Amino acid sequence: MTPAELAELATFISVARRRSFRRAAAERGISPSAVSHAVRRLEERLGVQLLRRTTRSVSLSEVGQQLFARVQPAFNEIHNAMEIVNSFRDTPYGAVRLNAPRSVAPIVLAPVMGRLLRQNPGLRLDVSVDDRLVDIVSDGYDAGIRFGERIAQDMVAVRLPVQLRWAVVASPAYFREHPVPETPHDLGRHICIRYNFPSGIAFPWEFSQGAANLVVDVNGPLALDDQEMMVEAAVHGAGVAFVWEGRAEPHLRAGRLMRCLINWCPPFCDLFLYYPRERHVSAALRALIDALKQRVPGPAAPERKLSPRSQTKPDRLSKS
Repeated sequence: MTPAELAELATFISVARRRSFRRAAAERGISPSAVSHAVRRLEERLGVQLLRRTTRSVSLSEVGQQLFARVQPAFNEIHNAMEIVNSFRDTPYGAVRLNAPRSVAPIVLAPVMGRLLRQNPGLRLDVSVDDRLVDIVSDGYDAGIRFGERIAQDMVAVRLPVQLRWAVVASPAYFREHPVPETPHDLGRHICIRYNFPSGIAFPWEFSQGAANLVVDVNGPLALDDQEMMVEAAVHGAGVAFVWEGRAEPHLRAGRLMRCLINWCPPFCDLFLYYPRERHVSAALRALIDALKQRVPGPAAPERKLSPRSQTKPDRLSKS
């Protein structure tokens, strides 16, 4: 089998596994049209139809199912063999496709990416940021970053040593015209910049102090689905925003924003990198995990399988 024929077969396996030309293209780092051409050449060479295509779906024909069942284990063995070789390299080689919430990706990944790629020149990191609740398996990602309560129990989860904290902020001009809230209940009398999940569901503002926990449904004429826009809107006097502390920090230092209800916004650490339990952890993914675990000083965070109980709480900022 020639290298070109082997590449066509590998492309077919990606499409068969993902049931999508677009997802297979993302997995292989090529265009969807290149994926389509490769599969078509394979079908023409074999003289059979391997895939049934419609405008909405991709499925395997009977012969496609049999071919996939026979060749996928062989390609898995090839991949595992290459990973054994990879383990002897000074630095890992390969690509990692990662999905992370748009709201926290800059806080979590920005301090890590430059150093990680400099230390591992053979590593390629493809990051997709999205506040929707994404199925990393069906969408072709190697791993994801989410809050613990929304990670399926069949995933391996690595707690990240990232301390997060909410901040209630508004511009000095806004607070000159409105009294500064002293408790979360006071927010009902304020113009609030609401956050909407990608699905359109409104995100409730959650507060805690000691044993007290409050969920406040706020009102205001402006609703956004991006924290950067919420911060900018608050800077320009549109109202009170509830955003990650790290996103507002530059404006707080510069005096463009003022903060309130600090005692009602305690820090917490509930962010995880997760990946399918049955998937082999490549050297490239291991390098990313190690870099994220070493982001701040402290003991290494353990890897664990989440319990079913952790699925019952609402997600803080990745609800679909």
